[in-house]
Amino acid sequence: MLKAIAIDDEPMALEVIKSFAKKVLFLEIEQYFTDSFEALPYIQQQPVDLLFLDIKMPDVSGIEFFRSLPNPPMVIFTTAYSQHAVESFELDAIDYLLKPFSLARFLKSCNKAQEYLALRNATASTPTLSSIFIKSGYEKVRINLADLLYVESTGNYMKFVFSDQHILSRMTMQEVSDLLQKNTFIRIHRSFIVAKKYIHRMDKKYIWIGDKALPIGKQYIEAVEKLIC
Repeated sequence: MLKAIAIDDEPMALEVIKSFAKKVLFLEIEQYFTDSFEALPYIQQQPVDLLFLDIKMPDVSGIEFFRSLPNPPMVIFTTAYSQHAVESFELDAIDYLLKPFSLARFLKSCNKAQEYLALRNATASTPTLSSIFIKSGYEKVRINLADLLYVESTGNYMKFVFSDQHILSRMTMQEVSDLLQKNTFIRIHRSFIVAKKYIHRMDKKYIWIGDKALPIGKQYIEAVEKLIC
């Protein structure tokens, strides 16, 4: 069962989500909020798998609010404005629902979220791997995780960086994050995941791997400091 909440400053928009959610048997929306600041304590204290989040809201946009969450749940952005689509997917959004959306389109988004949650849970129960296969061009390449320095998002590709080479793979940041062991790798920025054992210096803004300085995103600073300690 997907446990979700919905945030939208328009009550009618929440009513549409509520009506559609009743028809999705694997989805349970536990709370509805018209104010993102009222939703924050709930997200911090309760287990939430999925967030339906409007982008255009007073005080703080949905994107700004989502960026502020240190350990955000999956998110499906809802909005009447299409210009935010690219930015939302840079945040690894499950989907982007353009208002007014149909029940079929809503169900498609929910199915994507359920499939992703199942993949994440399966990955979490998988024993530690020493290597993985990634697709690069028309080939699948085995990479040794012990030699991987960091992974960088570059447009539609992920760059797996080693001391002597790099390999490009058409993947999302979230897919890479799910493949890598959380106790070995750490996400420090929306564009970077690094191997903890290769970090030799850090401050409030950067992590150094060899002579390469990688930026720490503001929303990751607290998590980085806790995990590196």
